[in-house]
Amino acid sequence: MTDTHPYDVSAFAKETTHHSAKAGDLTLGYYEAGPREGVTPVGAGLPLVMLHGGGPGASAWSNFGRALPHFAGSLRTLLVDQPGFGTSDKPEVVGNFYRHSATAVVALLDELGIEKVHLLGNSLGGGTAMRLALMHPERVGRLILMGPGGLSLNLFHADPTEGVKRLMEFSANPSREALRAFIETMVVDQSLVTDELVEERFADATAPGSLEAMRSMGMSFWNPETAEDGMLWREAHRLRKHTLLTWGREDRVNPLDGAFAALKLMPKASLHVFPNCGHWAQIEAAEEFAEVALAFLARHRERS
Repeated sequence: MTDTHPYDVSAFAKETTHHSAKAGDLTLGYYEAGPREGVTPVGAGLPLVMLHGGGPGASAWSNFGRALPHFAGSLRTLLVDQPGFGTSDKPEVVGNFYRHSATAVVALLDELGIEKVHLLGNSLGGGTAMRLALMHPERVGRLILMGPGGLSLNLFHADPTEGVKRLMEFSANPSREALRAFIETMVVDQSLVTDELVEERFADATAPGSLEAMRSMGMSFWNPETAEDGMLWREAHRLRKHTLLTWGREDRVNPLDGAFAALKLMPKASLHVFPNCGHWAQIEAAEEFAEVALAFLARHRERS
């Protein structure tokens, strides 16, 4: 993988942008770059919070580190490690994960003194973003949801999907081979599945507390007492925020047909589909994804 953006990568290094802060009873890790003061041309001056997916070894940096320079040139941008992932605390999930994580993210924003944000969520992070917007609509400007969990309702594909099956196989028997099989379902371009990427994700997936946290997250979607709270498509009609649904046409985790119910039910939703692209549009279609997302955020007005 090579960087093609025009920004100085050293200004957005992992080590120099990383921070941590209290979020209620938890401590969350996050990465921050971009202008801190003044109204920028994009998004009416609101910060952008990015929430990552839930695969083995997922984190804010693994999902969005390469995308950070594209957005931080125009917006104060925060990549947040959700509870149980990356550098954040890894407690047992209470209730459904989307609500569990959304509550923690709001507490982090309170700690940082941030009143209102735009939200961009990939997969699991898309579900968290959706739940946060339903819980606290006054805290959210616009949403960009990338193959979001919970909101995706597969009309033609079987459940679990191929990508979810590979995720379950890794959880049952963690190995580099199982992890590679999972990552291969994320992208169309298999050259992106490098040995370096597998090693990096495997180290994060098997770090102390990570496997237990991932299994606790997974059980929150299978336990009958908490699973229904994660079926966000049932509540899609309640969301009144401008929302950009983005999908890779060849997504094997949350297939494209999962977008149609949300597109129909959400009053202010639009859909952008990336051809020859899987579940990681921010990586596989990086330039187009940034252009589309920034143009969508640029149309925000404080009362829109």
